[in-house]
Amino acid sequence: MKKVLGCIRRACEDFGLIEDGDRVGVGVSGGKDSLLLLYALSLYRRFSKQRFDLVALTLTMGLEPFDLSGIRALCKELDVPYVVQETHIGQVIFEERKEKNPCSLCAKMRRGALNELAKAQGMNKVALGHHRDDALETLLLCLLHEGRIHTFHPKSYLSRMELTVIRPMVYVPEKHIVHVARQLNLPVVKSPCPANGNTQREEMKNLLDSLCKLYPNARELMLSALRNEEQYGLWNKES
Repeated sequence: MKKVLGCIRRACEDFGLIEDGDRVGVGVSGGKDSLLLLYALSLYRRFSKQRFDLVALTLTMGLEPFDLSGIRALCKELDVPYVVQETHIGQVIFEERKEKNPCSLCAKMRRGALNELAKAQGMNKVALGHHRDDALETLLLCLLHEGRIHTFHPKSYLSRMELTVIRPMVYVPEKHIVHVARQLNLPVVKSPCPANGNTQREEMKNLLDSLCKLYPNARELMLSALRNEEQYGLWNKES
């Protein structure tokens, strides 16, 4: 956990992710990333200079099976309030619209529903479990599928919602997340999504793995490019 907490502290210092008095809603999908983020932030608030509150937020997708009992138990152990919002996003995507490429629309709908839930719970920030490899895969996705050099920012202010989205784990390697999640025996819930593991993002994950076989430090170099504010400005200090 030391490495995870160190990466979170570094990201918070680099991008001003958490401030005194923040009420942070952690988006908990049930996957290893969001569960580790919740666990790590519950520890981080113990020694952080900033005083902030945490609430765990989960959206159901209307797809089964999706057992949240393990997450409820973890939140109780961490002394973090847990709020679940029922939705039918999965049914809309797969049954009503029968989307052939569902990921983009699904992500947009989930983001909107999560942000609305966060606002309804009095949150001023939403924390998402995106990690270093997610940022690099998004960079490849935008480059190869959209013809633009872009990825998500560690901190984004949504003026219409008056809500700030933060990604405290952007410096954490995915392999380390897998290792720590297993060590902690986090209650990971298998995704009920029919498209799980068969997406364009999965293709980018495989491509990134292939690049690293040829160039072992490819991930580190790509991360350095994202952080090169002077030349590229992809991860400048402004949200």
